Parts: sequence; structure tokens; C-alpha cells
Amino acid sequence: MKTINLFKVIAKTSLLALCLITFIACSSDDSETEEITEEIMEEEEEEEEVVIDDADFEATDWTTETHTKDVDPNFNEVFQDNTVKRLDIVITEARWQSMLNDMTATYGAFGSGGGQGGGLLETDENPIFVPAEVFYNDKQWYRVGVRFKGNSSLQSSWRNGILKLSFKLDFDEFEDDYPQIDNQRFYGFKKLSLKNNYDDRSMLREKVAGDAFRNAGLVGSHTAFYTLFVDHGDGPEYFGLYTLVEEVDDTVIDEQFSDDDGNLYKPDGDAASFAEGTFDEDEYEKKTNEDEADFSDVQALLTAINDDIRTTDATTWRTNLEAVFDTDVFLKYLAVNTVIQNWDTYGRMTHNYFLYNNPDTSKLTWIPWDNNEALQDGKRGGSLALDFSDLNTSEWPLIGYMYQDEVYKAKYKTYLQEVIDGAFNVSSMQALYDSYAALVEPYATSEIDGYTFLNSSADFQTAVNQLKNHVSSRTAAVNTYLNE
Repeated sequence: MKTINLFKVIAKTSLLALCLITFIACSSDDSETEEITEEIMEEEEEEEEVVIDDADFEATDWTTETHTKDVDPNFNEVFQDNTVKRLDIVITEARWQSMLNDMTATYGAFGSGGGQGGGLLETDENPIFVPAEVFYNDKQWYRVGVRFKGNSSLQSSWRNGILKLSFKLDFDEFEDDYPQIDNQRFYGFKKLSLKNNYDDRSMLREKVAGDAFRNAGLVGSHTAFYTLFVDHGDGPEYFGLYTLVEEVDDTVIDEQFSDDDGNLYKPDGDAASFAEGTFDEDEYEKKTNEDEADFSDVQALLTAINDDIRTTDATTWRTNLEAVFDTDVFLKYLAVNTVIQNWDTYGRMTHNYFLYNNPDTSKLTWIPWDNNEALQDGKRGGSLALDFSDLNTSEWPLIGYMYQDEVYKAKYKTYLQEVIDGAFNVSSMQALYDSYAALVEPYATSEIDGYTFLNSSADFQTAVNQLKNHVSSRTAAVNTYLNE
């Protein structure tokens, strides 16, 4: 698969050449056809030689600490909270064009319209990876796999003519093609996401929401602010302020669990709701143990949560559920998620979370993911009410049935209080917003047309002020709910 991705550009060029030769053959005499065909084939051979030369390099910047997997991930270097760092991606013009062509084939012409979230296309295919060079602090990482990433945010940005797209980096994606980069890492990280802060004029939501989950003691991705420059043939262009996000299927499970051999799932589709009758192995995408066709753990969770015994013998129902699912982690997550108002996930959308079967407990553990839409009332029905009065219980049983249980409901309320007293405390959050805003403001307001979601530099501070008002209003809402 990696080799196919690598040579897509050449394959396309060869196909175009073949079509051209066929056309000439139909419209020219034999001698003219032969002469032009020879010229085209010579050009094709020259292009192949370029690809061969592409593999002939020496990784001169390679060190154990910066480029190998023989060290622990360096979180202090890669994920700093108090600075904005810079990454540069250099992609050949041909490979960049292949990425754009792939996007066009999937989502239509760049800038073709479609609005935010409306009329989006469904696709099971990720954008293509191409080899690129990554530069950081005057060091080079070689032939790194780079692709666009995202779902609604990706195609909405594309169709609205905004080239500030999210990227995924995989540092040894092409190691089979380039032996020099065998097990290449970026300070111990194999994969990283560069999130474009889609539809977020503060550019803080992904970072702050991730902070809130982690500060509440939950497993979650580290994040940091980076500026991104991309050179695809005309020199480095400023693509804007991004949030670098740690990948769950890379270092999150490696570093935040004592054992990384369990099943990791990224559910997406009806089965991700865990509603009765929705079980579908294809919608529980495995990120680990992919070759093992064993989905008994997620199937057991679906069975346990929907067991009718919950209405006749709640104690046994809880016991059975807790044998396969870390209910305490989920309730704490639910409290944080509902307080901060994160609508683009379970309860409204059947995606944007992971489940990890922790080998230490043999229980599926909830891991939040993709938080750029948090910290606002929300879209498509909006964020859930604190008492879930706007939730269809049977459609979202992990929330609905657990909230109906008095034991779980009491725990949920306890965690709500802990959230507003700790991880989402008004005074600490106000200070955090001020600190982050001062840090990123020069980079956010200097984004350029076609690479920004801001209409003006004033949009940035307006959005920050809205976040500061939001944390106050959420504390008031929680206090009202708990005192009812």
C-alpha cells in the first residue's frame, strides 16, 4: 500500500502518456506516431530516473534523540504550553499537485462552495500520503508521510476555498521505499496531527478542551500551538496557526496505560451509538490488533448497556456493565464534556472518541478526540443539556440509561461539581484564556486570505471574549442544575 501511494504521481503521468499516444495513433500516420511516442517514452524514463534519484540521499541530521524510536517521547520538546513553535513542510510540486488532484477527485473543485457542514459527501477513503521533508529547529526529517486529514472540517474548508487544511504526519510511512528512514520518529513520536482550528476564530478550542480533559485526570492527547509553513515549489508559504495533537494510536496508549496490547477502537457510524441492534464490526475500526477478528469486547458492551435487566435488577445490570466498561471514567468524561459543551461527539454524533480495552482491567475505557467544536452552544441541535432532557435515551444508551440509574446519576453530579471546582474553574480558566490569547495573537491575526477562518483581526479577540464569558455561564448553569 505504501508503494502504491508513493508512485501515484508516476502512475498518473504514465496513464496520461498512454492516452496521448493512443490519441496520436488515431490521428497521425505511422512514422509520425512512432517519433512522438519515442519522445514521450523518453520523458517517462527521465521521470522514473528522478524517482530513483529521490531515494539516493543521506540522513545527515539523524540522531538517536531526534530521529529514532530508541528514546521515550520527548513531550517537553514537542508539546510546550508556553510557546508557539514552527514547522516547515517541503513537498515537490508534482506531489503537491497529486494531493490536490486527489482532493478534487473526492470532494470536487477547490472553492466550489457547499457551506459549513451542509451537503457533505460521505467517503471511506482517506486522502493520499506523499513523501515530504519536515524541518524543525534547523533539523530535517526525511521522506515523512504527509496527507490532508479530517472529515467535515476538511471538505468544508476545501469547498470554501480555504487552503488552511489539517495534516497528518507519519514519520516512517515510507520506510519500505527509503531504508534510510527505518523507524524514523520525531523526538519519539511516529504520528502527529496538525489541526487547522477549523471554524474557530479564537484558535484555542482544541487546546483548551484537551487541557480540560487531561486536567480532570482523563486519558487524552497532548496539544501545542505551532505555525505551519508549506513549500510546494514556490518557497515557504504561511499556512497559519495550527494545533499539534498527539495521536491516540501512537503515544497516548503507549504512555498513559501500563500495557498497550489491548484493542483500540475508533468507532464511526450507527454502531458507534451502541443503540440496540446496531452492532457492526465494520463500524468499530480497529487501530491495534487489526488482524484479529475479535470484536467480542465491544459486542459485550452493547449487550450489557441494553440489557432489560436494568429495569428489574439494577444492581446486577451495573455489575454486568462494569465487567466490560470503565463506567467511572465514562461518567467523569461525561461531566467534563457536558460542562464545557462539546457537541461534535457521542450524544449528538456517532464519532470522535476512542475506546481502549485496558489489559490491566479488561474494561473498555473512553478516550475523547477531536475537540475543535467544543466550548460553545454548538450546531446540529446543540450541546446536550446538563440533565440530558434533550437526549433520545434509546438512541444514545451509554448516556441515557446510565443517567436514569440513580447510582450513576449521583456519581455524574459529583463529577460536575469537581469539574467547575477544578479543571474548568472560572478564575483559572479566565487566566488560561488570557495567557493563551496573548501567546498566539500575533500568529493568529497575521494569517492571510485563503489560509484563515478570520474575517478580520478583530474576530480573534471577540472570539476570546466569548470563551471567557462562556466559562462563567457554564459554572452558573451547573450550580443551578445541582441546586434544583
